[in-house]
Amino acid sequence: MSEYAIKVEGLSKQYHIGRKLRRYRTLRDDLQTTAVRLVNGFRSPKSDSHWRKQKQSETLIWALNNVSFEIAPGTSTGIIGSNGAGKTTLLKILSHITAPSRGRVRLRGRVGSLLEVGTGFHPELTGRENIYLNGAILGMRKKEIDRKFNEIVAFSEIEKYLDTPVKYYSSGMGVRLAFSVAAHLDPEILLLDEVLAVGDINFQNKSFNKMGEVVRGGRTVLFVSHNLAAVRSLCQSAIYLEHGELKYIGDVDAAIDAYLEGGELQNVQLFERKANRNLPMQIVSVGVQDQMGMAIARIPHDRPFLLRIQTVVSKTTHQVFPALEILDSDLATVIRSNHFNEKDEDGIRSYSPGTYTFLIKVPAPLLVPGFYRISINIMQKRQWKTGVAKQNASVDRVEHVCPFEIFDNGSELARYDIKWSGKLALPLEWTCTPE
Repeated sequence: MSEYAIKVEGLSKQYHIGRKLRRYRTLRDDLQTTAVRLVNGFRSPKSDSHWRKQKQSETLIWALNNVSFEIAPGTSTGIIGSNGAGKTTLLKILSHITAPSRGRVRLRGRVGSLLEVGTGFHPELTGRENIYLNGAILGMRKKEIDRKFNEIVAFSEIEKYLDTPVKYYSSGMGVRLAFSVAAHLDPEILLLDEVLAVGDINFQNKSFNKMGEVVRGGRTVLFVSHNLAAVRSLCQSAIYLEHGELKYIGDVDAAIDAYLEGGELQNVQLFERKANRNLPMQIVSVGVQDQMGMAIARIPHDRPFLLRIQTVVSKTTHQVFPALEILDSDLATVIRSNHFNEKDEDGIRSYSPGTYTFLIKVPAPLLVPGFYRISINIMQKRQWKTGVAKQNASVDRVEHVCPFEIFDNGSELARYDIKWSGKLALPLEWTCTPE
C-alpha cells in the first residue's frame, strides 16, 4: 500500500443552482408545522406545490466530477484552473467544511486550513482575544498559541494595537493579523486558498517568504492560487482542474502549460462569455485592440494599444473597482492598474444596472518585446457591521486571457545588436555634460 498524506477517491460534488435556501427553522416553527399537518392529514398541498415548482427551476451542476489523486507526505502541490473549475470546492471538502456528493477523502495527519483570511475574527474582540479565538478555530491548542503568541504578534506588526477591538483596525491591520495566526500553524497538512494576496506589497513579500518556509519545513501543502508565478516558485507538483474534472497532475510547468493551452477561453484572442445574472457585476468581454479599435495579437513595441473590458451590472453595486494586470511569459505581474473615480468621495464608485465598457490605453514604448496575457479582477470594498473596512473581496475575475505579443519594430537596440532585458522599456531622459 502506497504511502500518502492525502488520498482522494472518486470525489464528486453536486450543487443545485436556482434553489432558494430555506430560512432557519425554530422549535416554534416545527411545532406549528406538526400541528398543521395533524389537522390536514400530514399533508400541506400549498407547500408541496411550492417545492415542486421550485425544483423544476433548479439546475444541477457538478463542481467536482469523479476526481481521484494521491499526495505524498511532505510535498507541496498547487491547484490551478479557470474560474469554476472546482479548486475551492476541493479544499472545502478536504477541510470538512462541505460534504461530497460521492467518493471519499483520506487524510493522514493533523489538518490546518486557511480558505479565507479573517475567518473567525470577531470585530468586538481585541486583537489579543482574536488570536486565541482564531487559533482555536484553525485547530491550535492554547499551549501552542501561548508558545507562538509573541511570534504571531511580531509578524503581524500590530503590537501597538493588540488590546484594541478589531473593529477599529484598518483593513491592512486586520489582514496582517489574520494571516499571521494562520501562517504559524504546525499541522502535518496545510490547505491554503489565495492567502498570498493580502496586505500591502511589503507584507505580501513577507507572506510569500513565510509560505516558502512552511513548504521547506516538510509539511504537506495544497495551495490554490491564481498567481501561477507563486505556484511555480512554491510547489513541487500541480493539479489542473477544469469544469470539475482532473485534467493533469504532475510537473508544475507541464500543468501550467496544459492550463494555458486547454483552459476554457484561455487561449483565445477575444475573451467572451454570457452574463450571469446571479453576479452583481461580471466581466463579459476582454480584448486587445489597436488605436482604430481593431482586434490584434501582435503589437509593434513603439506603438500604443488599447485593452477593452466590458462588464454587465445586474443590480446596483456599491464600492467596486476593476483591477487590471498585464502578465509576462512567466505569468509574473509586470503592470497593475486600478480604476478609481476622482468624483466619488473615496474614489470607489457605485454602478447602476447596465453595460459598462472600460478602455485602458497602454503607451509605447513600455513593454519589452515578448509574450503577455491579461488578468482582470472586479474588487469590492467590504466592511464590518460597525462600518470599518476589512479585506476587499473579489466579485468576479478573469485570469490569464487574451495572449498577445510585443515585437521589435526596428529599435535602436536591434540596430546596435543589443538584446532586450528587464520588464519595461520606458525610455529615460539622459543628459551628458562635458567637464
